[in-house]
Amino acid sequence: MEGLNAAMKSAVEKGFFNCIQVPSDGPVISHLFYVDEALFVGEWSRSNLKNLARILKCFHVSAGLRVNFHKSKVFGVGASNTETAQWVHILGCEAGVLPFTYLGVPVGANMNLIKNWNPIIEKFRNKLSRWKAKTLSFGGRLTLIKDVLGNLPTYYMSLFRAPIEVIEKLENIRRKFLWGGHEEKK
Repeated sequence: MEGLNAAMKSAVEKGFFNCIQVPSDGPVISHLFYVDEALFVGEWSRSNLKNLARILKCFHVSAGLRVNFHKSKVFGVGASNTETAQWVHILGCEAGVLPFTYLGVPVGANMNLIKNWNPIIEKFRNKLSRWKAKTLSFGGRLTLIKDVLGNLPTYYMSLFRAPIEVIEKLENIRRKFLWGGHEEKK
């Protein structure tokens, strides 16, 4: 992956791949790597997609590692679904639609809408389920609440500003769990 990182940096420097500039003098981003995941970010153009395909082919030849294009998707942000569907053949993968989830984070969703927080609320609810409340002591429930509160919502809330209704819903789930009840019953 270090070789692919160097190839992408070189392609950007030489103008073969046009990446994006984060507003307000932010960094220039062409790719992100996490373990065996790769996310390429660039200008929406045929030449950019063709050059990305060439870079990935060179990576395959030099490193012996092949990208699984059957699991890969191309997202044309600001492009029509028709145009995206026509251009994905360049890389040989599927067209993706927004919003999507990357590393558990919703991408392209309007997080000001409460409905887009439902998967996060469900994760929270599953971590603090009724059967766990019945099997744990008060101290055990308190410890689990601190663990769940310290990790799950903080991860999302460090990225997005949660509407007050979402915070109230998470607080209600937490309160009911602590006192051994469930959401439908006081």
